[in-house]
Amino acid sequence: MKKFLIFVLVLCSSVIFCTAQDKPVIIGYVGGYRGLINVNVSAKKLSIINYAFVDVKDNRAWLHREATDTVNFRRLNELKKQNPALKIVISIGGWTWSGKFSDAVLTDTARAAFAASAVDIVRKYDLDGVDIDWEYPTIKGLDGNIYRPEDKQNYTLMFRDLRHALDSIKQQTGKSYLLTTAAGGFKNFVDNTEMGKAQQYLDYINLMTYDYSSKIAEHHTNLHKSKLYKGKNSADKAVDAFIAAGVPSEKLVMGIAFYGRAYNLASDTKSGIGDSILNRDRGWGYSTIKDSLVNQNGYVEYRDKKAKAPYLYNASKRQFITYDDEWSVKKKCKYVLKNKMGGVMFWEYSSDPKEYLLDEANTILK
Repeated sequence: MKKFLIFVLVLCSSVIFCTAQDKPVIIGYVGGYRGLINVNVSAKKLSIINYAFVDVKDNRAWLHREATDTVNFRRLNELKKQNPALKIVISIGGWTWSGKFSDAVLTDTARAAFAASAVDIVRKYDLDGVDIDWEYPTIKGLDGNIYRPEDKQNYTLMFRDLRHALDSIKQQTGKSYLLTTAAGGFKNFVDNTEMGKAQQYLDYINLMTYDYSSKIAEHHTNLHKSKLYKGKNSADKAVDAFIAAGVPSEKLVMGIAFYGRAYNLASDTKSGIGDSILNRDRGWGYSTIKDSLVNQNGYVEYRDKKAKAPYLYNASKRQFITYDDEWSVKKKCKYVLKNKMGGVMFWEYSSDPKEYLLDEANTILK
């Protein structure tokens, strides 16, 4: 009888663990690139915090702001007192610091050294894994970035070597480590990588299904294609492209924008959406958009029901603002559940300090 009870307890524990693991993750990027972070973070509402960013220097992962990065790591680890299941992961690169990836992973020797340097940071500061935000392999990102055709294969090999390095310290520490990546939410990213091969080394692929933009006023983070203008990008299209490339849906994580993009439009504008852009204006975080702009001060809120995306238009200022709100986040989260995806992620925590969108994601996914 005693052995039977022990067996049942172990079995139940395993079931509970598996069930917890099967829940969609909520991944939040927290920006430490500015300096010290605000640690008013609701740890219980998050599965993983991606610390943005670690830089690349001399083909190594490098703490660009070491004095504040190290403090931030300690503060983030303290959040585990509130949520012991929370994982803290370093995100390497980002839009500004992606220029050296191509050199850092160009050869076997360089890749091994780069992987070792990233894992050394994880081990030294008792963190939980590595996220790569390379914008972009084989494709021009920021002016001045190095990119070359060999990036396509080296991108895959980088993850292989990172996975090996993380598994090596697992043997020493006894704990498992996450390896994830932020991926461009558009087909050209898929065409210039080997995502079907790379995914075997990755726990999650965070789709940057935001910052869609062109020369017209269009949604920057729409779930589906709009009928209001001729646009080529959407989250749904990105998901299809990654699955077609061989990525299992349970590894794909839907991107949510916690900020809005603002554009000033040409004088011949008619309805805002689909009209010509003069220039980009400063954007706002969602807390500000919701509290100070929606249906206030000349900004009228609209919902594109086909695209599942809201927008604001101010006719007197000829200003168009595109963003995610609770309605669009709910649609994205339900899409994640329907398509058995890994979860959602967002950029970036400080843009919605009142947690309107984080609360909505928790309501649907947890």
